[in-house]
Amino acid sequence: MSTATTESVLRFVSPPPGLEPFTSFTLAAVTSELYTLRAVEAPDLRLFLLDPRPYFPDYSPDVPAEVLAEIGSTEPAVLVVVRPSDTGAEASANLLAPVLVNLETGTAVQAILEGSGLPLRAPLAQ
Repeated sequence: MSTATTESVLRFVSPPPGLEPFTSFTLAAVTSELYTLRAVEAPDLRLFLLDPRPYFPDYSPDVPAEVLAEIGSTEPAVLVVVRPSDTGAEASANLLAPVLVNLETGTAVQAILEGSGLPLRAPLAQ
């Protein structure tokens, strides 16, 4: 994903699951593939997002048209929440609930793709 090289503000159409009541977040690049997502009103609240393409080249989530309409984009940027490794556990990515971003407007949504069979914790290749 080629978002801004420094920091962008994303406005979620509804709070991402577990991050209620926040809808405004900053997205900052850590590397070319890894980003931090921080709540504007609570900067200590942070998630890591990852461009899934280098790790999951066949990942192409089937996002319902109504979800795409919410952000006003038929071809949004796709990021996934990554769970860093800790205590020896393998780092994993949540492929079940991608974060979709309209790069033109900064509008975003975290879509939960129930019934897709996609994993909640897909191991990242080391």
